[in-house]
Amino acid sequence: MVSSKTAATTAQSGRKRTEQRLSRADRSSYFARREAAKVLQTVLHGDAKRRAVGSIKSLVYSPSVRNKKATFALVCQTLKYLSIIKDVLDSARVLNAKWKRQEGLMYIIAYDILFGQEILPVGDAEKFLLLQKDAIQLALARLLVRKKVKRVEDLMDLYQISDVSKPRYVRVNTLKLDVESALHELGRQYQVQKDDMVPDLLILPPGSDLHDHPLVRNGSVFMQGKASSMVAVALGPEPGWEVLDACSAPGNKTVHLASLMKGKGKIIACELDNERVKRLGDTVRLSGAASILSLAFDFFLHGDFLKLNPMDPSYAKVHAILLDPSCSGSGTTAERLDHLLPSYTAGDATDVAGTERLNKLAAFQKKALEHALSFPAVERVVYSTCSIHQIENEDVIKSVLPFAASHGFHLATPFPQWPRRGLPVFELNICFEQIQSRTKRASSLLCSSKRALPEAWNSQ
Repeated sequence: MVSSKTAATTAQSGRKRTEQRLSRADRSSYFARREAAKVLQTVLHGDAKRRAVGSIKSLVYSPSVRNKKATFALVCQTLKYLSIIKDVLDSARVLNAKWKRQEGLMYIIAYDILFGQEILPVGDAEKFLLLQKDAIQLALARLLVRKKVKRVEDLMDLYQISDVSKPRYVRVNTLKLDVESALHELGRQYQVQKDDMVPDLLILPPGSDLHDHPLVRNGSVFMQGKASSMVAVALGPEPGWEVLDACSAPGNKTVHLASLMKGKGKIIACELDNERVKRLGDTVRLSGAASILSLAFDFFLHGDFLKLNPMDPSYAKVHAILLDPSCSGSGTTAERLDHLLPSYTAGDATDVAGTERLNKLAAFQKKALEHALSFPAVERVVYSTCSIHQIENEDVIKSVLPFAASHGFHLATPFPQWPRRGLPVFELNICFEQIQSRTKRASSLLCSSKRALPEAWNSQ
């Protein structure tokens, strides 16, 4: 028999443990809101200036963010409701100058108050907005009346807020793990199938969260989209080759090349930006490909691919070049979650500033492609973008065709079984790879060129 005193002590002990758990949860939520606010502030600042520091995912999953899952959810949900949150806060007129300077944190907390979980006054910002909770909720109610809708879901339809659902693709890093083993391990938790075009690519259901999966953390698999994974396969490097990756960071395509080369040969990876060089180095180390990579940056060679001299004896054995230059990224809006950004929902993609930026990007892309075609020993060049714009894709290729022909190159057809091609701006013998989604005409373009040299065909 248990005495009443013992039972009371046990109950009291249980309450203390519960309070401790709640306290830890509150602390976790407090820090997650601040991490989310920092990411959100960076995203909004970059979006306003059209100069993004990184995608939402890359910012959230950086090493400095500790609670990645909660932070990612908060940032995405706040962006999803941001137009409504802004209208509500403006209507309620609750933010003074002090808190307007911390708009990211205000948006995050306002999301939780209006649409998210119940929060406690655990910080000054939370205390301030919770005191204004009635005014904020009243402003939302008035907004519903003003827009002549009864539910928040109907309001979201008016603001054209929607989710984009895509399968989760992961590429098996065959330097560390074979495809069948990866299929078996991931199949314990998810429904997994092989892609029918990229041999080492697996498909999982939309929303599959693999960021903390052991195979991802140890570099056995990489979370890499189908369009991105097709690029190295299109180049088709063979073991023992020397390959140049002209614009390599963050390095997913670079280490894919290493996998296809079975860790044998040499890859010269060029990257100009020091911060991106760090990410490239991390990716290379994680993949186990460091033994065949020569990082072309700082004092080793040149970070700038355009400054490499094609006639330098150092590149006399380079067989192939992968050129994935800076682009608008307009074809990866769903993957990058750009559809949640204010500029996207406002339809600013075709404004004057955007057009000027596209023209500058296209000029750079043409220059880089002509430079790649200038290396005398190179037999294959693959040009890829993650853009949906003709000016960055078909127009760039068309502009370099005479130059390519003068250097002995002709256009090849990567993935002949793939039915979707580019815009019909060329003669019938010109083919491009377009990786199409349901909502966009393309999310990536591949153009594969081969030099008409005997040794090129002997290597097929």
